[in-house]
Amino acid sequence: MLIARRSLLIAMAAAPAVYTSLAHAVDALPDARFVGFAQAVNDFEVGSARLALAKSANENIRGYATRAVAEYSEAAEYLRKSRSEAGVSYAPDPNGPPNTARMLPQLNSLQGAEFDAAYANAQLAIQTEAVDQFGAFSQNGNSAPLRRYAQMMFPKSQMFLEYAKRLAGSR
Repeated sequence: MLIARRSLLIAMAAAPAVYTSLAHAVDALPDARFVGFAQAVNDFEVGSARLALAKSANENIRGYATRAVAEYSEAAEYLRKSRSEAGVSYAPDPNGPPNTARMLPQLNSLQGAEFDAAYANAQLAIQTEAVDQFGAFSQNGNSAPLRRYAQMMFPKSQMFLEYAKRLAGSR
């Protein structure tokens, strides 16, 4: 089990480098896939933040998580309204980024410093993807209501990415 956890930590630590190297080369997703992407980000942020509030004693992790629950719960409601206004159905892509469905159970299996490190690295990976996609969609998305959503989320994701970088570097 310890080997599996170390492998997870190594994989999560390596993930940001992959996403960072792809920065600025991201195309906007089609509308329905964008909705799936945005919903996956919102669900992951709220779910992982709730785990962090339950598992972490680190004040920085807990502060990040508290803000994430508030911001991404609000974002999920705005996304529902934007999706309805745009007339776009939800189309999650389980094979596409972000791979949040796999990350939550992995985070849930960790404790203490291992959890904190994995949480920080997961946030760095997800926020890097979010900045790339919200930036691309805010400029080139087809649906005006969804473009407005991306325009609202882009600066928030940039802010969370900066916080995630600090979390990942402060351990």
